[in-house]
Amino acid sequence: MTDHRSTNGQPPNGTAPGSGSIYSINLENFSKRLKALYSHWNEHKAELWSSSDVLAVATPPPSEDLRYLKSSALNIWLLGYEFPETIMVFTKKQIHFLCSQKKASLLEVVKKSAKDAVGVDVVMHVKAKTDDGTALMDAVFRSIRAQYKGSEDAPFFGYIAREAPEGKLLETWAEKLKSASFQLVDVTNGLSDLFAFKDKEEHMNVKKAAYLSYNVMNNVVVPRLETVIDEEKKITHATLMDETEKAIGNPQLAKVKLKPENVDICYPPIFQSGGEFDLRPSAASNEENLYYDSASVILCAVGARYNSYCSNIARTFLIDATPVQSKAYEVLLKAHEAAISMLKPGNRISAAYQAALSVVEKEAPDLVPNLTKSAGTGIGLEFRESGLNLNMKNERVVKAGMVFNVSLGFQNLQCASKNPKNKNFSLLLADTVIVGEQNTEVVTGKSSKAVKDVAYSFNEDEEEEDKHVKVETNGSDHFMSKTVLRSDNHEISKEELRRQHQAELARQKNEETARRLAGGPETGDNRAIAKTAADLIAYKNVNDLPPPRDFMIQIDQKNEAVLLPIYGSMVPFHVATIRTVSSQQDTNRNCFIRIIFNVPGTPFSSHDSNSLKNQGAIYLKEVSFRSKDPRHISEVVQQIKTLRRHVVARESEKAERATLVTQEKLQLAGNRFKPIRLPDLWIRPVFGGRGRKIPGTLETHVNGFRYSTTRADERVDVMYGNIKHAFFQPAEKEMITLLHFHLHNHIMVGNKKTKDVQFYVEVMDVVQTLGGGKRSAYDPDEIEEEQRERDRKNKINMDFQSFVNRVNDLWGQPQFNGLDLEFDQPLRELGFHGVPHKASAFIVPTSSCLVELVETPFLVVTLSEIEIVNLERVGLGQKNFDMTIVFKDFKRDVLRIDSIPSTSLDGIKEWLDTTDLKYYESRLNLNWRQILKTITDDPQSFIENGGWEFLNLEASDSESEDEEESDQGYEPSDMESESESEDDDSDSASLVESEDEEEEDSEEDSEEEKGKTWEELEREASNADREKGNESDSEEDRRRRKMKAFGKSRAPPSSAIPKRSKLR
Repeated sequence: MTDHRSTNGQPPNGTAPGSGSIYSINLENFSKRLKALYSHWNEHKAELWSSSDVLAVATPPPSEDLRYLKSSALNIWLLGYEFPETIMVFTKKQIHFLCSQKKASLLEVVKKSAKDAVGVDVVMHVKAKTDDGTALMDAVFRSIRAQYKGSEDAPFFGYIAREAPEGKLLETWAEKLKSASFQLVDVTNGLSDLFAFKDKEEHMNVKKAAYLSYNVMNNVVVPRLETVIDEEKKITHATLMDETEKAIGNPQLAKVKLKPENVDICYPPIFQSGGEFDLRPSAASNEENLYYDSASVILCAVGARYNSYCSNIARTFLIDATPVQSKAYEVLLKAHEAAISMLKPGNRISAAYQAALSVVEKEAPDLVPNLTKSAGTGIGLEFRESGLNLNMKNERVVKAGMVFNVSLGFQNLQCASKNPKNKNFSLLLADTVIVGEQNTEVVTGKSSKAVKDVAYSFNEDEEEEDKHVKVETNGSDHFMSKTVLRSDNHEISKEELRRQHQAELARQKNEETARRLAGGPETGDNRAIAKTAADLIAYKNVNDLPPPRDFMIQIDQKNEAVLLPIYGSMVPFHVATIRTVSSQQDTNRNCFIRIIFNVPGTPFSSHDSNSLKNQGAIYLKEVSFRSKDPRHISEVVQQIKTLRRHVVARESEKAERATLVTQEKLQLAGNRFKPIRLPDLWIRPVFGGRGRKIPGTLETHVNGFRYSTTRADERVDVMYGNIKHAFFQPAEKEMITLLHFHLHNHIMVGNKKTKDVQFYVEVMDVVQTLGGGKRSAYDPDEIEEEQRERDRKNKINMDFQSFVNRVNDLWGQPQFNGLDLEFDQPLRELGFHGVPHKASAFIVPTSSCLVELVETPFLVVTLSEIEIVNLERVGLGQKNFDMTIVFKDFKRDVLRIDSIPSTSLDGIKEWLDTTDLKYYESRLNLNWRQILKTITDDPQSFIENGGWEFLNLEASDSESEDEEESDQGYEPSDMESESESEDDDSDSASLVESEDEEEEDSEEDSEEEKGKTWEELEREASNADREKGNESDSEEDRRRRKMKAFGKSRAPPSSAIPKRSKLR
């Protein structure tokens, strides 16, 4: 798997800084390690350095792949940074650097230190951008030959044989080296042994990396797994990998205070379960869901780097483990501890693996064939240091200062189960270990691997959920296109053709609905369930309280607390417990501050659930303070409100992000192809923040779009796979040209959660004439200005059209066939005016949707998700009507578009008919929540009674007349009609309505002391009307009010659906 390499330890390629740069070489470290290099080279020249007289190390160009190279390691170890495309040549008298000018300027400072440390001269060979470096390489070779001029044999030239040359410079160097008269030898073993012994600074880097690794395991991985298993969520291994990698890159998520720029991953975190296991560090987390049923095993491995030094930790978690799994884990744990205990100065490296093997042979001989062939490797600047493998054959001696990744496991074990997902399992444990003079330190040991901490036991008697068979609905059959049927005597009208087609659509729609409902009503609810409020903790103990400056109200911004002086003590309250805060001033110039708290028992209190944990506790509901200083009071009130607003916004954003579906990562185009760009765009919804809004650029990449501005935090990625619909709407009568994406899953734009993202340009500037006088229609300036506006609009439309055409060509490539993406363009000639939300808008159909993309909130309705359309308040004398869209998902609220002009009725009918959508007409607005509830409660009765035909006015006219005659004998009073309507409305109130009522009730509670309630005001108004004689309405008024309430409370008599008990 490829990934971006960390930038710590390496200046950017091509921009290696010069004087005044933020990069500076630690000359003390350079001198110390250069001495170590020459000393080790001289001491072990024959056995480890292949008798080399010259050492050459060539560092390749930077790569996005996650890899470990000896050349890069030497750069970081010696100089503190990686210098890409740089050649270093070490001889007994000179050190040659062949590099660019900027790198050479940074390396100039080592000349004096090298001379003082080992008595060598540093020679710089500066390569120009257009130079291939051949002449400079010849100069290096001439200098080496001059040093060995008197020798009969050619000098031995040491290089890293296992690193293939990359880039033009290194390929040229490799060719020149082969053609020269040197004897080439491999010095990999010498570098490996040199890196094996770490000094104190290197140990500190390893410890910090290990600190991050085990905190990610303890504070991110384990809690996440426990939440997923406890709440029985579905999540893929790859998603867990992404979340963990994000925590490593941002240490604060793991509660670790390390700078993000100094850390990186050693490898993409590994999550495995469900019978498929690979114990190699090169393993990848697949797209399968995490499997956590009984007798399942979950492997987690995390590796973090700090200043390029690696660490590693791996843990195995057992879910309702079988005796076989428990026994195997206990044996592995003992073997792992035995291997670590043998890593002491003076012991052979092979003794570690031998100790582990002995434990397995004694405790469980049958598991010996499944034991991994190695107990780990050395670790440091490289994740696996060659020469320090913990296996049976390595006879090297362990020395103080070495660092090991002790990784031991059992592969391909089996337990008695027919389920392949838990029949096969593997176990793995890994820790990072530093060998000291006196003892061995397990630096990742604070992540427990004890059986009691990794084995989870759940209720085995838990009832299995009923598995409902999902019945796939076949799409509606396609009809032949309608033609006008003619005969000798007459022509069938369009209305008659439409009626015939609608009758056939009604039959098919009822059959389709019956098939979909045949599987039974869904028991689940799609609505989100509010999470229980968490405990609010401002300070963990008394010692964390800030010292009181004065005996007055204090605001602790850091801990989000308000400290109130109560009975001689400063008492802290978390700001989230405060409901309202206000101040007022009396006639004596005394200022009062009044704080009202959220307490259990208050209607709709957000923290009411806390009362269950602390039953019987006494709560403070309200507190008031008096002050002579009005300025101080106003400052305190403002600070509390600002802090509370900040906390509420943060928690709201956190809750929004928690419900997001994890998206794939954007793969940048890089050198694969040139991204298609559209500059100077604005985005909706807009980014947060108070700064001046700035436009950005939309770019296409391998698997998605990226919109970015010049600000680093203003960036949005839209994946191709997440796009449900894409629209291009050029400016005609509007002020903007736009691209709009309607998504499958929500994403975050700034701090807003949205399914609709729009990029637009204003085609004309909004200007205002300050003179106030009328301008002539023939004014040359006016004509020229209008022409400029037309030209600007046409140019913007053409730029957008060009971008859309190129993106459509891109989406036409084979790799995107499964996404079925193409920009759709609204059909303005079919548009109509209506009120989909709160304001009138121009609503336009497209080939697959019904959209309104200019006014916010946007409207995007997918035609394939529509069940039926009901046109309401259709009748003679009506200037407008309403359109109700019923979706195939009956749990979803219907969409109503109000106040559509009656002149658009025929056009809408024709459009609905041509798109094969069944529509009905009614004279009143229906109570759709009650209707859909009745259908979902008793689908069998709905099907038996003719399905949607209860909406057909023509078929039910005679029934309506009979029922109206029977209803004339009973005239309910106004009070009865209103109460019936209120009851039905309250029963069928949606979640949104109930939330609105809760907010209103909450506001009334907070203002209860300030005035009369609504009931009191209504009672007074009613009494006043009665005194004036306005209560005696006419009989006609009462009948009209009665019929209005009757229409709102239920469907018309002909459309009433009898409610029956469910069939068992």
